[in-house]
Amino acid sequence: MALKKIVYVILDGLGDDPLDALGGETPLEAAATPNLDRLARDGRNGYVTTVGEGIAPESDIAVFSILGYDPHEHHTGRGPLESIGAGIEMSDGDLAYRVNFATVEEEDGGWRIVDRRVGRDLTSAEAHELAGEVNQKVSVPNAHFQFKATVGHRGILVLHSDEGSLSAEVANSDPAYGRQGALGVALESFDNRVVHVEPIAGNEDDPAARRAAGLTNAWLRGAFEVLDRSEVNARRKGAGKLAGNFILTRDGGDHLPKLQSFRDRFGPQMGCFVEMPVELGIARLMGMGIVEAPTGIPAPEQYEQWADLALEAIEGYDGLYIHIKGPDVPAHDGDHDAKIASIEAIDSIFFARLLDALDLRASIVAVTADHSTSCARKAHTDGPVPLLVSGGGVSPDAVDSYGETASRRGAIGHLLGPQIMPNLVELARS
Repeated sequence: MALKKIVYVILDGLGDDPLDALGGETPLEAAATPNLDRLARDGRNGYVTTVGEGIAPESDIAVFSILGYDPHEHHTGRGPLESIGAGIEMSDGDLAYRVNFATVEEEDGGWRIVDRRVGRDLTSAEAHELAGEVNQKVSVPNAHFQFKATVGHRGILVLHSDEGSLSAEVANSDPAYGRQGALGVALESFDNRVVHVEPIAGNEDDPAARRAAGLTNAWLRGAFEVLDRSEVNARRKGAGKLAGNFILTRDGGDHLPKLQSFRDRFGPQMGCFVEMPVELGIARLMGMGIVEAPTGIPAPEQYEQWADLALEAIEGYDGLYIHIKGPDVPAHDGDHDAKIASIEAIDSIFFARLLDALDLRASIVAVTADHSTSCARKAHTDGPVPLLVSGGGVSPDAVDSYGETASRRGAIGHLLGPQIMPNLVELARS
């Protein structure tokens, strides 16, 4: 029997908390989603703890998990994944960070954070111009670095010391994220000041960790001095906008993970559509085919093009991993109306177009999220996310809508993230 195609769609930050403003519903439950509801009604449903109880995951460890790789076993930090996704080479003993442009004010010998994401209106063009200034003007003794702006306020920093290897066992300068071993976790409460980078407890005597902390702090100070005087930021302040005058570092890694390819691990050859460097880096390390998908265009057009491209690309692969950022961004801003609008656009444009042409008899469609992002808390949470699996002869389970509450009644029940993919592959083979 021929392997059914797998269409695995991740809606970033889709899960949420019930909101009084929505009559006790979540944004997903309040949204009009006839196409997702149809898939849920015709298929089976469940709910997923993507990484672990009590862990509010960042996207990197969550994506590892829901693609079938336990991050507790395989993860080496978000920074290396971002570097691979952005095309920056790193060697073992280099230190790669995921970074944000941020707005700070000097205070009491340190920096108070005004906005961790520069008001979310730093354009990619502005960020690339700022990064160019940092690359040209910042220098640190006995070391060199690669700094690259990626999308909006986001970027990647890779540090190399001429004096020896660097260790990732150092604190994040970004106070909004903590660490559990190599796993980065979102914090609901934190002191809104830049953290002075020190070796993590137990690593104070490690020369590689001390070297990494000192180099990171020196680079951050140098970058601030350049950015705070930048003409780009002068123009932004003149327009009443926040200055992108600091770089917050987090989730460092000092080597790349060594992964068994997805095909060797599970069988199918997957392709991927992704928007962010971290997901692209993960897909590359897993040996997935990269489908060049349009990004940076208005959502309606992007969703139309992604659906059309998915229908075309699926012919060349056993399945597709599709990661749509949409719902996560407004949730971080606490804007439940915008999150609802994003979910409705994905349903009415992407899924409507995809399902109109996809042969559901010969395909398995699965939809879930990498994590919940709470509009009320403006942060990732450890809340379970809904999962639907439909098509390909999957028998329905009497759930009639797609949402957090309805998913609890589904026949799939409660899964951990790494359990999803083996189940999908088994269904594709049946």
